[in-house]
Amino acid sequence: MPKTYDELMQKLDDLGINVSTIRHAPVFTVAEAQDLRGQVPGAHTKNLFLKDKKDNFFLVTVGEEAQVDLKTIHTKIGAASRVSFGKPEKLLEYLGLVPGSVSVLGVINDDEHQVKLVLDEDLMRNDIINAHPLSNDATTSIGRDDLLRFLKATGHEPLILKIDETNPT
Repeated sequence: MPKTYDELMQKLDDLGINVSTIRHAPVFTVAEAQDLRGQVPGAHTKNLFLKDKKDNFFLVTVGEEAQVDLKTIHTKIGAASRVSFGKPEKLLEYLGLVPGSVSVLGVINDDEHQVKLVLDEDLMRNDIINAHPLSNDATTSIGRDDLLRFLKATGHEPLILKIDETNPT
């Protein structure tokens, strides 16, 4: 059974991580989120739940304005082949999330470590990162270092890679 918002908040509290959460109407796209959020400081995210032909799953979290080349990302993230979007059933099974609610915080539900987590290095230059707290009707702001501590506590050591193609280096 996927963890609830309250269980996520309890886990963060148990780790001594302070977050702030605002409630809003459900959003399903970055554009909808931009229209609703007002002035929430920090970086806002978009998330890609991907799979390769060997059924390896990846959660790629980037800044909301990032451009991701799905034709070449497999070479960066260590996929066995080109990637496609993972099916909603696997998203629910592994991360306890439904489409539109995909979030880096969903790794709290990946007890068996079925999903490799990839964070964009440009995103990780921000002090505050905003993500859905397991549903798309709220946004939680968490400090970058606290996010990394949370991820480690869930057993997920993220790969931090240059994913955003907006300003390739």
